[in-house]
Amino acid sequence: MDARVAAVIRVDAVWLAVAPLDMRSGSEAALARVVGVFGSARPHHAYLFANRRANRMKVLVHDGIGVWLAARRQNQGKFVWPNDSGATLGLTREQLDALVLGLPWQRIGEAGVITVL
Repeated sequence: MDARVAAVIRVDAVWLAVAPLDMRSGSEAALARVVGVFGSARPHHAYLFANRRANRMKVLVHDGIGVWLAARRQNQGKFVWPNDSGATLGLTREQLDALVLGLPWQRIGEAGVITVL
């Protein structure tokens, strides 16, 4: 997200849906999908979806009053999107920042720690 928008829209939690979303979906269809996948749309939570090819992403944010829907497209390559894990994943802010840049976000934070076996 653009820092100017992030300053206006508070996001306390970020959730990623593994199953693809039709990118033609508008805010109502995306909101219905959030409720179907996550059970509810919670205030100040962001919900991420990608298309089947993972080169486009939509994020729906519930700001406590209404919803915001934003889209991002990779002109080259694709977003690093899981395909064999559970239906949803929680992401940290650092993981979200890496994801929108097309970087391997799964390696950010605790998941990237190397320990002695």
